[in-house]
Amino acid sequence: MSSITLAELAKQIGADLIGQDDIIVSSIGTLSDATSSQISFLSNPKYRTQLSDTKAAAVIINAEEAQWCKTNALVMKNSYLGYALAARLLDETPDSAADICSSAKIAVTAKLGNNVRVAANAVIEDGAVIGDDVQVGPGSFVGKNAQIGSGSKFWANVTIYHDCILGKNCLLQSGAVIGSDGFGYANDAGNWIKIPQTGRAILGDNVEIGANSCVDRGALGDTILGNGVIIDNLVQIAHNVEIGDNTAMAACSVVAGSTVIGKYCVIAGQVGINGHINITDKVTFTGFAMVTKSITESGVYSSGVPATTNREWRKNMVGLRNIDSLSKRVKALEKQLKD
Repeated sequence: MSSITLAELAKQIGADLIGQDDIIVSSIGTLSDATSSQISFLSNPKYRTQLSDTKAAAVIINAEEAQWCKTNALVMKNSYLGYALAARLLDETPDSAADICSSAKIAVTAKLGNNVRVAANAVIEDGAVIGDDVQVGPGSFVGKNAQIGSGSKFWANVTIYHDCILGKNCLLQSGAVIGSDGFGYANDAGNWIKIPQTGRAILGDNVEIGANSCVDRGALGDTILGNGVIIDNLVQIAHNVEIGDNTAMAACSVVAGSTVIGKYCVIAGQVGINGHINITDKVTFTGFAMVTKSITESGVYSSGVPATTNREWRKNMVGLRNIDSLSKRVKALEKQLKD
């Protein structure tokens, strides 16, 4: 959709319109940069001062902040959700493939649904099943007997290994790899003996995988991502991990093998999660958290050390190095007092 009236936009996103209903908008901008043909939004009160000067045709805003708005207002409880819905309506992101390119290599035994589009130099191997309306981006690879659900979209150079399964409406950014070998080796007197990884990687419906992220196949069973899971760029999911529905994982985080993560979890950037543990539903890990044991209660967990001045950090490290001797001195004093 390239343009829409404020009246129709309000209806589509579930907002109450205050102001002119026939104004046409075509895109979204920030409060400071938006033009008269754009809408904007306010979800963080610290940007409230920009409301008085914005040139946006309208602002998506909640009721508490609407009094400060000097232009047309689209009032709703969750203004950030309103922004997301409006952005989807006005989205003009191009397709990753326009048709079946002559340079694409598609095996005779592969099955393609209706309106499948395959870009230049993509490869689809024997036995692969591609659902309706799938877009396979340039240079992408779909391995033997892989299954891709309808409406899914790959950008350039996405790799889906053999036997892996993707649900409906999945979105994979460039460089994503699904079903690569897990890190499985046995040690023989210092030599590493590779263990064949014979499981699969299975993604549910509406899963999104960021650029250059990897979901390894299972060693024996499967690696499983539930419906609605969203994975940021540069994330590593090891073999036999299971992630519950609607869990979100930010960039540069890693999950070691055979860990089970529940539903509706939020994993911030650069979090490291140990293998063979269980994380219950609705757990949030803040940035740099190191998770070494199972979590059985929902809530927010942290362990990263916030940045401070170098001088203060050096002072704290001296105290940390002395903590063992300090502990021994305290125990000695306690013993003297007891005696």
